[in-house]
Amino acid sequence: MTRFALALSLLLLAVPALAEGPVAPVEPAPPLDGEVGKGFSLMEEGAKLLFRGLIDEIEPSLGEIQRGFDEAMAEFEPAFRDLARMIGDIKNYEAPVKLPNGDILIRRKPASLPPASGEMEL
Repeated sequence: MTRFALALSLLLLAVPALAEGPVAPVEPAPPLDGEVGKGFSLMEEGAKLLFRGLIDEIEPSLGEIQRGFDEAMAEFEPAFRDLARMIGDIKNYEAPVKLPNGDILIRRKPASLPPASGEMEL
């Protein structure tokens, strides 16, 4: 389980970096000669193998998580639709306020009334 938690946390840390979009190309570092260069290339290969192993290990779990999420969304979709119908436009509400007792209050903005005129329409 600890391997799974570690792999999942590494994967979640990598997601925002991938979401940022393409990165400008970086000039490669000059090649290292001798033992230092060989050591770095071995470390790079080891890191690649480690990450490949972690991804291979958590990939089935990610599929299960996706299936569970899809099932939950299918189950809750009617309730979300009803809630969206009740709320209407989110712009009709003020920002939530947390009260000292822990309750969260979401106030509806006052409705804009047409300007009052002296005449009444029937």
